[in-house]
Amino acid sequence: MTSLVKWILILLGLFSVILNIVLVCINSGRVPKCSSKPKYAFRGKHNERSVLFADLSADEYLQVRDYMINQKNLNISTNAITKPSGNFLFLIDLSLPKKADALGYLDEDKPKPVREATAVVFYGTRGYIKEYVVGPLPNPEYHRDVTLERYKEELPINARTVTIGEYVLLFKFLKEEVFTKLEKIVRESFNVTKENVLNAFEGMPRGVQSGDRHTWISFFRDMSGMYIHPVGFEVLIDHKSTNASLWHVTKLLYNGQYFSSVDDLIKKYEAGNVKKIVYKPIQNYASLKPRSKPTGLSPQQFYAQGKRYSVKNNHVMYLDWSFAFGLSSLTGMRVFDVRFKGERILYELSVQEAMSVYGSITPGMMLTKFLDTSIGIGRFAHELVRGVDCPYAATYIDTYRYIDISAPQRFRNSICVFEHNTGRPLRRHFSDFFHNSYGGMVNSALVFRTITAIGNYDYLWDFIFYQSGSVEAKVHATGYISSSFKVEGNLRYGHQVAENTIGNIHTHFINFKVDLDVRGINNVFQTKDMKYVNVSLPWMPERYAMIPQLVEAQLKTEKEAALRYNTRIPRYLHIASNQTNRWGHQRSYRLQVVSFTGDHLPESEPEERSMSWARYKVAITKHKDLEQTSSSLYSQNNMWKPAVDFSKYIEDNENIENEDLVAWITTGFLHIPHAEDIPNTVTVGNGGGVILRPHNYFDEDPSIQSPDGVFISPGLEGSCDNNKMACLAEDTCGPAMEPFTFNGFEGTMKFEG
Repeated sequence: MTSLVKWILILLGLFSVILNIVLVCINSGRVPKCSSKPKYAFRGKHNERSVLFADLSADEYLQVRDYMINQKNLNISTNAITKPSGNFLFLIDLSLPKKADALGYLDEDKPKPVREATAVVFYGTRGYIKEYVVGPLPNPEYHRDVTLERYKEELPINARTVTIGEYVLLFKFLKEEVFTKLEKIVRESFNVTKENVLNAFEGMPRGVQSGDRHTWISFFRDMSGMYIHPVGFEVLIDHKSTNASLWHVTKLLYNGQYFSSVDDLIKKYEAGNVKKIVYKPIQNYASLKPRSKPTGLSPQQFYAQGKRYSVKNNHVMYLDWSFAFGLSSLTGMRVFDVRFKGERILYELSVQEAMSVYGSITPGMMLTKFLDTSIGIGRFAHELVRGVDCPYAATYIDTYRYIDISAPQRFRNSICVFEHNTGRPLRRHFSDFFHNSYGGMVNSALVFRTITAIGNYDYLWDFIFYQSGSVEAKVHATGYISSSFKVEGNLRYGHQVAENTIGNIHTHFINFKVDLDVRGINNVFQTKDMKYVNVSLPWMPERYAMIPQLVEAQLKTEKEAALRYNTRIPRYLHIASNQTNRWGHQRSYRLQVVSFTGDHLPESEPEERSMSWARYKVAITKHKDLEQTSSSLYSQNNMWKPAVDFSKYIEDNENIENEDLVAWITTGFLHIPHAEDIPNTVTVGNGGGVILRPHNYFDEDPSIQSPDGVFISPGLEGSCDNNKMACLAEDTCGPAMEPFTFNGFEGTMKFEG
């Protein structure tokens, strides 16, 4: 072969490769981008009246703040580092309208309820806390003290949340009164220098009786994921006085040994009467930085024909569903006026409280009982990471909050909404006998989500709307476990999960409020279950068989309907109307609780009153506007005399027949930490929730009318008439993805003085 021929062949080969690349690029460019506009024709319009439940806007927060500042007789500050001895405007939040007024506006064209806000002021100069209702919005003109109306008593100043201003003083106190005086000990034991510090983590409650404000503070290495790097050093501070000059250290714990004062520890350390901790550097096993270089992408979802849901203001429409939404700084995620096929199913579905009780031999964890509403569940809803926390193509929504700051703060992308293929059919049947066919339907549902990172734990909150008419409220926990330093006896309270680190046993209890309105507000509470009965066989009367039989009951009072975890509870629980479906059965919604809780704190414990809602798997009460929440901002720091004791909602034992009923649902799980919780607890298996399912509410499964149904019969396997999957190739399109951004660190807490 001549050189000329070789060169011709090489050139032809190169030309062929280049031509193929060009053709591939041209053809790939012909794949259309997926439409951003839905092909689905919405059956209704967004309800403009949903703004009744909308969170306060940035402007409204400012209007309320400025109004309160201008009330000279209140003498309040909005400085974020106001000292406990000052008067501080701690919180501004939406004040929900009375339910009767809201329903009148939504359904009967009655006047729109006045829009108002709640303002919480910590009066350090006067020794109490006040709650005010401020209105009307916009442009407030009045405020009224509603403290006694809401709580039936005054709120003592020691019930307040620890503010950033108080934290600034606590950190200053620790530096001057503990670390400076213990300079040699903390350097030798923990390598503490001017550049290298320890991080603090508080135990709660702050004491053992009402009026206490004594906080055990445990210390951890200054590493990411500090919560699983305990060092074996804890300090008890008495900061009861609003005057920080009166604060003092009352106890210390060093390597399992207690000391009465800083001087006591120094004296015994120098005398050699202390088992010393010797510092040694370690790898940060708590880091969440990937240990393998990320490669490839996980499966991504996109909307080939546009999104089948729409979000406008605080209102969502999805197929047959619609609802209004909000995010309370204290209680977190909530939805209102939830409708299916135009009928209201729920007036309110909301998170109420997240509680944990810990076990340990060391004091930082020994008495710890966290009530997250007292810190603010919704307060810590930061930006969601696109493609990880929610699907990349989800709709992201900003929220604003005013809590423990000087001005309203924007939290970008802190709520997400998306339609989700659950990966399993909602229903299906393959007919193998007689009439061959296949009928099925994808389980595609709308997810409304936020995630709150409260200290060490991250909670994923989902409200899920299914095409069968069901709604699910679900929570999953992830983040870091709380841990304590390994000392003798601590293995009775957990497993060792890392060097000198015990993962402490603890419970998770979550409370949801479910205000179902089933065909109106005149409802009853029913239970259904089964029992075996010994039945004579009609065709052989002398023979008997045990046959399962339906058992039904209707509970009449709040005490009857307070169903405790440690009792046998009927398996079917219903909020029902007195209207019947086509088959003569009362139209109802079933409450199906998914829970793996540990044991509730014994009622003999004085702190139990602040979490008495957790006694009950389900409790049904008559709706009252003044029984808005099961817990309160003040429960954590005054557990022994809580502002809201849920058990009192039941004590009056009101009639619940043909009344407006509210279900309070408690779910959760027991967590015995294990090695696989390092570095991070995974969501798999760590959660619970409640499913609200139609039960004789309809005459048939409403999803049979869904456009997602598929039916295949012999000879028509490739037909697109009743099977959109057969035409999927024709609808192929390329996803149009927005660029990745993240601004979540804008909303983190700052403690600069």
